[in-house]
Amino acid sequence: MSNGLQRIFNKTASTYEMINHLLTLGLDMLWRKKVAELVIANGGSKWLDVCSGTGELAACMQRTALPDTQVVAADFSYAMLREAQKKKEFQHIQQVLAESGRLPFKNNSFDIVTISYATRNLCPTEKRLMSYLQEFHRVLKPGGVFVNLETSQPRSPTIRRIYHLYVKLAVAKLGSLISGSKSGYRYLAYSVQRFYDPFKFAAVLRAVGFRKVGFKSFLFGAFAIHQAIA
Repeated sequence: MSNGLQRIFNKTASTYEMINHLLTLGLDMLWRKKVAELVIANGGSKWLDVCSGTGELAACMQRTALPDTQVVAADFSYAMLREAQKKKEFQHIQQVLAESGRLPFKNNSFDIVTISYATRNLCPTEKRLMSYLQEFHRVLKPGGVFVNLETSQPRSPTIRRIYHLYVKLAVAKLGSLISGSKSGYRYLAYSVQRFYDPFKFAAVLRAVGFRKVGFKSFLFGAFAIHQAIA
């Protein structure tokens, strides 16, 4: 990711969770729990949460994990990781300061790799997104599971227009007001509107070598969870 994005997340770290909960009416927490349920159902003993941010998903995964499971949280923002350390679950989670396109792990290291609300920041171009996904694929064991929670695009043109209007008015304006970062939330609003629909993202996952790609959409298609096998 770019230095500009790193500055945005460092600046918004202290208010990031609160704004996400506010703008989604708390539904983001529900969907993270769904991801954690998928993770525990797929098993394994070593899990990686990339672009972990303030560690909400990693903490949720840790709460569901069996005692011998190792949960690793990786992010490129020190400020975000510092916020994550405030969660009691992070007494048992390994934190790694790392850029998600160059993960400091050996090939075939993890049973599961997860990411939530960050994939849209990895795709200035489709080729660039594919390079990140290939890196996630690299650190997964053969047969390992990738789970992606992200904003998406409703199939209905009418609902999509309403959704994009909400993003412009609420995410950009309210987020900027609370966080004090006008450029940060203007960018985040832009990234929501330009990210792929679930079918296109599934096709990109297949193109980089993932198989058995499936997804489930939520809130009229505004969010989606993808699952794929390495």
